[in-house]
Amino acid sequence: MKANYENWVPKRLIFSSFGASVIAAYFTYAGYKKDMVELTVIFAIVSILFLFATFRLTFMYMAFSYDGKRQLSRRIIDGTAECLGEVKGQILEVGAGSGALSIAVAKKNPDAKVIGVDRWGKEYAAFSKALCEENAKAEGVGNVEFKQGSATSLDFEEEVFDGLVCNYVYSNVSGFNRQELILESLRTVKKGGKFAIHDIMTKSKYGDIEKLVDKLRADGYEEVHLIRTDEGRFMSKFEGYFCGLRGSMLLVGTK
Repeated sequence: MKANYENWVPKRLIFSSFGASVIAAYFTYAGYKKDMVELTVIFAIVSILFLFATFRLTFMYMAFSYDGKRQLSRRIIDGTAECLGEVKGQILEVGAGSGALSIAVAKKNPDAKVIGVDRWGKEYAAFSKALCEENAKAEGVGNVEFKQGSATSLDFEEEVFDGLVCNYVYSNVSGFNRQELILESLRTVKKGGKFAIHDIMTKSKYGDIEKLVDKLRADGYEEVHLIRTDEGRFMSKFEGYFCGLRGSMLLVGTK
């Protein structure tokens, strides 16, 4: 049995983009046959744009694939788990998805218990609690558990975990201050606990992320710093830009 971590880019999105390109191309041809110049130009541009989107999505799909050459998803997952380091006790992953990061962390910390939480909404229909459990079984990992939960309001008491990991979650949560979402997750970490939070921490998504770093340091957190991962650490600059991951950073430290 082989683990199936799914792909961050759904195939249906690629097919939909290609289908829209074909439809626009049809109307381009129809407009040309009827000498409707303006409509012909408009639909031609639309067709080209969707065709480019299809190419980009296909590139991303191949880059993220666990069976592909680049295996960008695997490098990001393993790199984030590595940055957390060795942790004993309980570790929380916020946004478990298909279970990849929880399982990677559990493998690196066999004496720890990893709990992965996710709301598993319809936005990512391919991901589910059942899929996470199947992947853990396929990987032969028994020190991991998956629970339903939301990053906006975690159902845990304060200071119960010895470690925290997260990968590309908060930037996908709309309608909330993302710095506050990080603080909500860190609320559950014990004094002395480690954390490695990976996300697209651009100003448009997070505001001034350096202010959060300063706040954590002022609150007594230790070794808090940001690590750029889109300039060679996890991905090349081109991959970061073309795959929509430009601005990816790790926020690491000890509470």
